[in-house]
Amino acid sequence: MIPLLERVWASIADLGADLGEAEWKQPSELPGWSVQDNLSHIVGTERTMRGDATPDNHPPDDHVRNPIGELNEHWVEHYRSWSGADLLAEFDRLRAERLEELRALPPERFDEVGPTPVGQAPFREFLAVRVFDSWIHEQDMRRPLGRPGHLTGPVVELSMGRMASAMPFVVGKKVGAPDGTAVVFQVTGSDPASSPRKLAVVVDGRAALVDELPANPDVTLTLDLTAFTALSTGRWDPATALDDGAVRIDGDEALGRRVVEQLDFMV
Repeated sequence: MIPLLERVWASIADLGADLGEAEWKQPSELPGWSVQDNLSHIVGTERTMRGDATPDNHPPDDHVRNPIGELNEHWVEHYRSWSGADLLAEFDRLRAERLEELRALPPERFDEVGPTPVGQAPFREFLAVRVFDSWIHEQDMRRPLGRPGHLTGPVVELSMGRMASAMPFVVGKKVGAPDGTAVVFQVTGSDPASSPRKLAVVVDGRAALVDELPANPDVTLTLDLTAFTALSTGRWDPATALDDGAVRIDGDEALGRRVVEQLDFMV
C-alpha cells in the first residue's frame, strides 16, 4: 500500500503546484470546504496518525455527522488561514516524512489489528483506506476546478474496488431490493474507447456482487467514473445528476432511480 500512497500523494502535489490562490480558495462540493480544505483534511489525518495533538479551536459544526468529522474540522480550521502554497509546502514535508516512517515499519506491523474507519482490521487495511480517502479528496479538488485527472492506474483500481464492494449494501440494504433482483452498473472510464467496467449485484437471500453478468438484469445504470465516484460518496445530488443525464437507466426506471438516490454509502 505504501507505493499507492506515494502515487496518490504525488498526484495531489502535482495538482497543487499548478494552482493559484483563488483556485485553492474555490468552494468544493463538500459543505463548508474549499479546494484547500480537502488537502488540509489529508494533512490533518496524517498528523493525527503520527500522534500530533488536535488543534484547540472552534470550527463550524453545522455539517458534522460523526466524531471523525468533528476531528476533521479542527484540522481544516487550523489551516484555513494559510495560503495554498504554504499548505502545499507543509504537505510536501509531511508526506516525505510519513512515507519514510511507513517504510521503516517491520513487516509484522502491517498485520496488527486495530481500529480503522471500517472497524477493527489489520494496519494494511487502514493504509488501503488512506489511499482511497486521499484519491477521493483529490477528485474533490479536481472537479470544481475543471481539472480532471488521475482517472486510471493502480490507485484508481483500488478505489473502484472499494466502491464496487459497497454496491451490495446499496442495492440490498438501502434500496431493499427483493430476491431475484439483478442490477448492473456500467462505469465508463476517461477514455471513450475503453470498455466500461461492469458490476453486477444480484439479490439471492442477500445482495452480492457476482462474476457472471445476468442475461436479463432488471436495470442497467450507465455512468462515467466521475459520476459514479461523486454519487457513491455523496458529493452530487442524485436528482440533479439524473435530470442532467449523468446516469442512463435501461430497464426498470423506478428501480434505477431508487438505486441512484441511495448510491451514497459513506458514513
